[in-house]
Amino acid sequence: MRDEAEIREQYEFLAEELDDEAMNHEGVRQMFTYYRRALGWVLEEEHM
Repeated sequence: MRDEAEIREQYEFLAEELDDEAMNHEGVRQMFTYYRRALGWVLEEEHM
């Protein structure tokens, strides 16, 4: 299992990628959105 710092680092990286103007293909944006949401769920579950 990955540690929390690694998961947070990946989450922040994806958030920055989604905000990048070059990331304009809708399918890619949607994939990153789902991945970002899944990472958020993992972080929430770790703290429950």
